[in-house]
Amino acid sequence: MYVLVLNAGSSSQKSSLYEIGDRLPDHPPVPCWEGKIEWGRGKAAEFVMRTASGEVVREELPVRERAQFVEDLLHSIWSGPARALAGPDQIHLIGHRVVHGGDRYLQPTLITAEVEHEIERLAEYAPVHNPANLAGVRACRRLLPQAAQVAVFDTAFHQTMPAAAYVYPGPYAWLKRGIRRYGFHGISHQYAAGRAAQLLQRPLEDLRLITCHLGNGCSLAAVANGQSIDTTMGFTPLEGVMMGNRSGSVDPGILIYLLRQGVTNVEELDELLNRRSGLLGVSGLSEDMRDILDAAGKGNARAQLALDVYVHRLRAGIGAMLASLGGLDAVVFTGGVGENAAVIRQQACSAFGFLGLRLDHEANGKASPDSDRNIAATGSAVAVLVVRAQEDWAIASAAWRLQASRDERQ
Repeated sequence: MYVLVLNAGSSSQKSSLYEIGDRLPDHPPVPCWEGKIEWGRGKAAEFVMRTASGEVVREELPVRERAQFVEDLLHSIWSGPARALAGPDQIHLIGHRVVHGGDRYLQPTLITAEVEHEIERLAEYAPVHNPANLAGVRACRRLLPQAAQVAVFDTAFHQTMPAAAYVYPGPYAWLKRGIRRYGFHGISHQYAAGRAAQLLQRPLEDLRLITCHLGNGCSLAAVANGQSIDTTMGFTPLEGVMMGNRSGSVDPGILIYLLRQGVTNVEELDELLNRRSGLLGVSGLSEDMRDILDAAGKGNARAQLALDVYVHRLRAGIGAMLASLGGLDAVVFTGGVGENAAVIRQQACSAFGFLGLRLDHEANGKASPDSDRNIAATGSAVAVLVVRAQEDWAIASAAWRLQASRDERQ
């Protein structure tokens, strides 16, 4: 069976194609095909495709509507220089990352008209992401009508949080309106936790883990007995630690002050917090951690300040997750920054020596992008794991399991 995955971001559209037999493999396979389109405001979009053999094809596309980008991506699977299939009829299952599922969707779910309507309704909570997810669903319905579509929700993994962790200390009426902490990056956190158990050769149910998803968006999760009991993101993906171009948590009094002073309005505030803050806002240079580290290494004071704030907020987030767990077996780093920025891992972990956590600095500094590994020193009381993000594979395998279960019942 060919399983297609669509993973939509605010300014990118990713996709992967997997061939899965009558059972899931023990480890994530190499996709048959991968494609990613990224675009910026008013700039040409870059379209990068990669085949299973490693061939990379790059194209430049004019900026246009997201729906057209999705169709470009889908057509390239069976036509063009990096095609992987003879035709669209070979795809019979599609998994979609859906950012917000509210408190209703706790498991991967077959997309019906009712589910699609609910995803659209929840766009008021995730106005950047849920409409992008729906664009993929609708494009697939047009081009791949024979394929079953499955929604895998980013919020689902965190629905095991206790009320003390998800209720905001505002008026109780907020909770009645659905204003509560939901958490995000759940697909990545769940995969990273499961992979940590494999690496440690211990049952997931016996472990207390802090999973750190550090990419352009960043969040941490406290995982106990295989379940999320706390996380740093909340009602929206804006809460929590500092990110690439998102602020993370700030004093809400600042926002009230800016609005009262007439310095900004609601739309500008949304733009400021979601797209012009974080590493970009503090440094004035870039939202990319690689650029920040390079500039800080060359003596740029604002880049160094951005780096210092990022690490301070990351340590504070780890401390908060530690308090929820009451103990710790492993810290897990995943995502582009978590996997590749050794200095971030080192600085984050250096504050937790009192737990008996010690890094193997040689192992931490050794670049190994395709190798999941433990970088803690021998004798460290806490494991420190680097796990390659496999969000697309987690979506594909979740969709496959749901389809296999449906087939068994029929």
